[in-house]
Amino acid sequence: MKVSYFEDTDTLYIEFRASGIAESKDLDENTILDVDATGNVCAITFEHASQRTDVSHLIVEGIAA
Repeated sequence: MKVSYFEDTDTLYIEFRASGIAESKDLDENTILDVDATGNVCAITFEHASQRTDVSHLIVEGIAA
């Protein structure tokens, strides 16, 4: 899993799996969900992230070995 924040565009991108994206679904005008061919969630993108999320803090728990 990879979490990226692009300050210049205020975009938060969370990649859950690095597989091919088959479809992107607009959850609302500022949130996009990417899924693979079998419907698994690959990533989610938040536009205007600093207004809609707490991008200043990141806590990671339960990392698989």
